Amino acid sequence: MKKSVIFGALTVAGLAAGAAAAGTLDDVKARGKLNCGVATGVPGFAFTDANGDWQGFDVAVCRAVAAAVLSDATAVEFVPTTGKTRFTALASGEIDMLARNTTWTFSRDVDLKFTFVGINYYDGQGFMVPKELGVSSAKELDGATVCIQTGTTTELNLADFFRINNISYEPVPIETNAEAQQQYLAGACDVYTTDASGLAATRASFENAGDHVILPEIISKEPLGPLVRHGDDEWGDVVRWTLNTLIAAEELGITSANVEEMSAAAGDKPEINRMLGTEGTLGEMLGLDAAWAKRAISVGGNYGEIFAKNIGEETPIGLARGLNAQWTDGGLMYAPPFR
Repeated sequence: MKKSVIFGALTVAGLAAGAAAAGTLDDVKARGKLNCGVATGVPGFAFTDANGDWQGFDVAVCRAVAAAVLSDATAVEFVPTTGKTRFTALASGEIDMLARNTTWTFSRDVDLKFTFVGINYYDGQGFMVPKELGVSSAKELDGATVCIQTGTTTELNLADFFRINNISYEPVPIETNAEAQQQYLAGACDVYTTDASGLAATRASFENAGDHVILPEIISKEPLGPLVRHGDDEWGDVVRWTLNTLIAAEELGITSANVEEMSAAAGDKPEINRMLGTEGTLGEMLGLDAAWAKRAISVGGNYGEIFAKNIGEETPIGLARGLNAQWTDGGLMYAPPFR
């Protein structure tokens, strides 16, 4: 078993090294389309609407990158990936970037040879149970059957938590969120565990959401963010600074409603001028034009707008900003300076 795991890691790393030899930015420009890996369907984060169009918090990052690079937020081929297939898809070059609520870990960074360009959601693993189970704490789950997505960090976190608390469980392996939802509602497992944001998104899709409880324990740190292959720093910079643009725009008061006006002429705030291209050469440094950041913001707005529209407290998902508030408002969201 250990040999197969090691072989798999080396295979992914080898694919990543080969795919990264080419310049992804040039490939995307030549293709005229961004290939972006997303989840197979998680309400609020990545899902298709009634018209078959992709929507969601992670999807918005893909569209912002497409707008920055190709001047067209619709020039995206969304590639649904599971916990098992996502890394191979990225390493092989099938996708140019992955924006799929993926946790930044040591081994994924170092061993699998991926570059996480930043964090777009600070999360942690939790547990959801039917209210009728009468459970109020994860420590009361001794002997429970647990639905868990394979190929994810949640598998190891789950094993650690139950081991530390000297309780047992029976895993029910599933591959997609849709399968997890089906199995959980059918009673194939007592508990569904994944990132707390994913639990909130899943519960919001239930016909009787109030019949299910998310337990208070958060058992891990899950910094989620977009990633690219090692060895292609030019492309990594483009994706990284597009994400930083969305985060910084909120702090600086740039929104989808005022970005056109603010980019029409240089104002009295130098950082905004540099970001929006009315002074300096930041776009040129990235291999893009001066209006790249303006276009990224125009698509879905700044980070706060994207959060509020897709997963915020006024949506069925109902997530508070919490750690994902700006650093100026008690949270951890923080973009490096545009200078």
